[in-house]
Amino acid sequence: MTPQRLAILRRALDRRQPDLTLLAENTQKTHNIAALLRTCDAVGVSELHAVADEPVRRHHMVSAGSHKRVPVIRHASESDALAQLRSNGLRLLAAHLSPSAVDFREVDYTQPCAIIVGSELFGVSATAAQLADQHIRIPMKGLVESLNVSVAAALVLYEALRQRERAGLYDRCRLDRQTYDRLLFEWGYPRIAHRCRQLGVPYPRLADDGSIVENTFTLRTGDLPHA
Repeated sequence: MTPQRLAILRRALDRRQPDLTLLAENTQKTHNIAALLRTCDAVGVSELHAVADEPVRRHHMVSAGSHKRVPVIRHASESDALAQLRSNGLRLLAAHLSPSAVDFREVDYTQPCAIIVGSELFGVSATAAQLADQHIRIPMKGLVESLNVSVAAALVLYEALRQRERAGLYDRCRLDRQTYDRLLFEWGYPRIAHRCRQLGVPYPRLADDGSIVENTFTLRTGDLPHA
């Protein structure tokens, strides 16, 4: 890993927001999933949650490699997803046009929160609408009633970014050391990390310059792939 590459990875990790995430309910189109992943990566969201019956497919031409940095956590049902997010201490904000919905710019995103967006055709589920702590809406001045799901998510996430920047939440690293070190290795040496997981061995330690200090993988297997 070059010093330049190491600096880029560290800078991105230093800005990750572990208490901000996105839940996509039954979003079917691959280009929308890819666009959601790209936006998540851009604003420092560490993972995308999704309610889906099958593994979520991503359109690699749109994601710009962000699928490698933003894992998709799949849930079998809306209730399971919402329960996990709430247990993580996140406030649930559903993009849902209802009488109680407020302008998305009036919400405080500096607090731990999960933004919920629905399917392309039907929006958020009845379960999400019922269990959400608050409904948010994007004002419309024309004849259309809603935006594309990836566009709507981008607007809300960038409002969250704006507020969090003003609050200084991007000014210091907010990841715990174990998570930081794990992600740095996975981003810097993805093939080696994948092979380590296959064999059930711990990741090698990294030196301050990003080089591998102790190659336990090679010692055990003798077939360490190139990074």
